[in-house]
Amino acid sequence: MGHSHIHPSDGAAPPPNPEQIAALSRTRRRANFLLAGILVPLGVITLVAMMMLWPGADRPGITVADPLATAPGTSMDVGTVQRVVSEDCPSSQPTVDAGGEAQQCLVAYTEPDSGGSAVPVELNPEIAHSGQVEPGDSIRYLNLDGVINGGGTPYIFVDFVRTLPVAALAVLYAVVVVSVARWRGLRAIIGLVGALFVLAQFMLPGLIEGKPPLLLGLVGSVVIMFGVLYFAHGFSARTSTALLGTIFGLAITALLAAWATDTANLTGVGNDSASALINAAPEVSLSGIILCGLIISGLGVLNDVTITQSSAVWELYELAPGTSTRRLFAGAMRIGRDHIASTVYTIAFAYAGAALPLLILVSLQDSSLMTALTSGELVEEVVRTLVGSIGLVLAIPVTTLVAVLVVKAVGRGAGPVVSRKQHDGAPTPAALAAEEAPGQPAEGAHSEQVAAGALPSRRELREQRQG
Repeated sequence: MGHSHIHPSDGAAPPPNPEQIAALSRTRRRANFLLAGILVPLGVITLVAMMMLWPGADRPGITVADPLATAPGTSMDVGTVQRVVSEDCPSSQPTVDAGGEAQQCLVAYTEPDSGGSAVPVELNPEIAHSGQVEPGDSIRYLNLDGVINGGGTPYIFVDFVRTLPVAALAVLYAVVVVSVARWRGLRAIIGLVGALFVLAQFMLPGLIEGKPPLLLGLVGSVVIMFGVLYFAHGFSARTSTALLGTIFGLAITALLAAWATDTANLTGVGNDSASALINAAPEVSLSGIILCGLIISGLGVLNDVTITQSSAVWELYELAPGTSTRRLFAGAMRIGRDHIASTVYTIAFAYAGAALPLLILVSLQDSSLMTALTSGELVEEVVRTLVGSIGLVLAIPVTTLVAVLVVKAVGRGAGPVVSRKQHDGAPTPAALAAEEAPGQPAEGAHSEQVAAGALPSRRELREQRQG
């Protein structure tokens, strides 16, 4: 089969004339101004609201006892387990002294990090049953030596020391992200640190002070999304489109969360952490904390689907610039529907995995499935899944529509547009080149089409992506 060159006379659209280029440039500027006209006021309003809601210097003096704090004369020590044996419990010594029989338990002989001989650390039944304490483990134990009278156990297991494995996993995570995503991955990690700062310095203290939880959660989430999206993905029409879709999804999630918290009577009193918080700060609203948590919990997945959907629209357009608005929206929504299905599963299984012990406990109870799902123990997870999923699903078509409208305006400046007749019926110049010269590399076909004016150059495409 002979080699053929692609020329404008072969059916490709001719290069735009200066008047067309000027008109397309004006359209691009209008689209960018429109995005800025929406997002800049939103950003200003969000910053003003954040300053108004920012926790004051006179924060309430609420403190919660440190679970690792010790009484005078005792200490919390750290050591390395040398061996684990089953023997008479040291705590049974008073019973033995009184003529009774000693109980059997697991004892971990642990060498203190501060130095000295190994001490017998008694393991509680839950840890002993799990069988997780092994030689070489670093543990934290309560040292009651010199305080216990009557021969009781002076050393009691408290917890494992997990600093090293967690730090190693965090370093591995950062290395993998940066290696694969390079600078964008590094920016994403830095953005995550910034998001945690907003959570720790703005949202959590605001909840303790009694700020409106709906506004607090919405304002804090929007601030996080502004920072994370632009910092990780750069300032572009594509990112701005994703941000608009994200803010829309956040607004829907916030409204649904406020309605569900009130209608479903989510009180948040069904766990130990809530009980401890009520005892430490009776004025804190647990239902408000739940409301704020419902908004925050969907941030990551919502950000994922909107930026992916926006990118999908841009990629589809670059593959076929002549695609009509309707067909581009339909094609992107086919991707969006697949994303909706998989992401809904992601949310549900993520919450199910986190609450697995509770699910097992509830499944052993003699009650119906609906009663179990709407019980105080599970209803918060169910509502969180449903609220987050609804906001996620509605954000996808909105993001897709905005992205299509923007890309049709912003993207046209990159090169000539293929006619609708050529797109719908006849094969494109790229397809003809591939069929008539199967042995020619794709790079060569692209270069000839660029030279002939049938396709935009890679420089023009880069400018288009950054548009």
